[in-house]
Amino acid sequence: MTGARDAVMGRVNKALERGDGAEARARGRVAAWLADPEPNLIPRRGLRPHEGRVGLFREMAERVQADVARVPRWRDAPAAVARYLRDRNLPQKAVMAPDRRLDRCDWESQPLLRLSRGTALGRDEVGITLALGGVAETGTLVLASAPERPTMLAYLPETCVVLLATSRIQGDYEAAWRALGHELDRLPRSVNLITGPSRTADIAQELQLGAHGPKRLCIVLVDEPEA
Repeated sequence: MTGARDAVMGRVNKALERGDGAEARARGRVAAWLADPEPNLIPRRGLRPHEGRVGLFREMAERVQADVARVPRWRDAPAAVARYLRDRNLPQKAVMAPDRRLDRCDWESQPLLRLSRGTALGRDEVGITLALGGVAETGTLVLASAPERPTMLAYLPETCVVLLATSRIQGDYEAAWRALGHELDRLPRSVNLITGPSRTADIAQELQLGAHGPKRLCIVLVDEPEA
């Protein structure tokens, strides 16, 4: 059996042009492609100036049942979060990512909003985290996992609140990936692309929110540039 197997694998490798130096040639082809990739087709709707991208992002996010608020400064974000929770009769209690960039927000201005820092647990109803990018053409958030941005904050609580600087909104996915690559020294363990709250229509073809994750998604857009 070993001889027959070797014969079969030999023919497969020959057909696939595998042999001495094959791995080196494959690595060379990949390196050449990465050095000079061919551009993809970019949907026209994402090719807009900054304010047009922000408006399109909001339109597309709201189209998939996300709630979007926009504030001028980071210090104004806590009031928007508290108002969102209050208007939906949700608890003024949340677990928030320990990302230091969220410290620029004036959380003390909302004394009724009780916050803890860390990852989400089963008992947490509201999670607050930070997105590193947005894609205008689909209203998609780009979240990169890190110790300071636990992934579970965006998936375990029934209500997810994500803060996003409008300066980070790109027109298309290709631009969003390039921006992420320029910012991070290396790719994180996971990059999560989130478009609206969790949903399914598997049951009787009726749309159900929260089937596999949060049933509510609130995006707070912040116009103030990041330091």
